[in-house]
Amino acid sequence: MIWKLPLIFLITLRLRQLFLTRISMSIMAVSSWNDNGQKQFVHDPYELYRSDFFPGLGWMLTKSIWDELSPKWPKAYWDDWMRLKENHKGRHFLRPEVCRTYNFGEHGSSLGQFFQQYLQPIKLNNVKVDWKSRDLSYLMRDKYTKHFADIVRKAKPIQGTDAVLKAYNIEGDVRIQYKDQPDFERIARQFGIFEEWKDGIPRTSFKGVVVFRYQTTRRVFLVGPDSLKQLGTKDARNI
Repeated sequence: MIWKLPLIFLITLRLRQLFLTRISMSIMAVSSWNDNGQKQFVHDPYELYRSDFFPGLGWMLTKSIWDELSPKWPKAYWDDWMRLKENHKGRHFLRPEVCRTYNFGEHGSSLGQFFQQYLQPIKLNNVKVDWKSRDLSYLMRDKYTKHFADIVRKAKPIQGTDAVLKAYNIEGDVRIQYKDQPDFERIARQFGIFEEWKDGIPRTSFKGVVVFRYQTTRRVFLVGPDSLKQLGTKDARNI
């Protein structure tokens, strides 16, 4: 596995003042990995997201959280353990859109088709970002929900079994509602993103919303049945 550590260190340092205040209660870890970070699904190296799903692969947490978790740390499968609601307790994870971590272990635990579909195509960032000069205050918990909700609300709602084709033919951002986990898996399979859930949470999601780029700068939002309500989006009925 290749790590580009400056991202994770600089973001953590940039957020230090926030960690010492309100953000310390709402962020469990900072990661340099995006599960849907394949080259066809990413575009912006400056974009950061909150997520309810622990990404793994290159991450940091504060000492206070380690002190909380370490006495009960599992001997194996700790990544899935971190994804359990009883452990993260509603706290979020920060992740980039474009990965700063790359897994080249084709002959390790990630074998065959899984590696070829999800790991080999990962886009590893090659753009220098001056994180120290970036305004990351939008990642504060009280600001982020509104920030994210505004982006989702502005996306064009599409539906139907041919939603993937429709998304391809629309220039701007789009949103597609899924009814439940099987429906999400069906849609995710059509796009080629991760289908997996853990403890009721889809990979990379925030409030049940999974976002990724599709072929261009266009963003696709897969939106859960109550996601807009959780985001406080007023036009929840009009998706």
